[in-house]
Amino acid sequence: MTHLVTEKCIQCKYTDCVQVCPVDCFYEGPNFLAINPDECIDCGVCIPECPIEAIVEEASLEGIERQYWFDINERLSQKWPNITKKKEPLPDADMLKDVHNKRTLLKE
Repeated sequence: MTHLVTEKCIQCKYTDCVQVCPVDCFYEGPNFLAINPDECIDCGVCIPECPIEAIVEEASLEGIERQYWFDINERLSQKWPNITKKKEPLPDADMLKDVHNKRTLLKE
């Protein structure tokens, strides 16, 4: 199993998680972070670091949701650059962190 970045990260992009990852498996896009499932060692140290709980264990998602977020993380981590250092979140992160249904806002 792996960990996955989910919808809560869209338009927020807090990067507290990347600085604790022992295998540097995070990748940065314009408004979202992705975890490379092949690189993640399932250690879980990133989960408590995310201030908006956008990172979950793959096993905690079911069916279509699991496959959707696995595919998103896998595909985007293959095309985006690796990120290993904390950066400022996006300007509207605090305002958008509790917004639901942000999938259509994901920029690839």
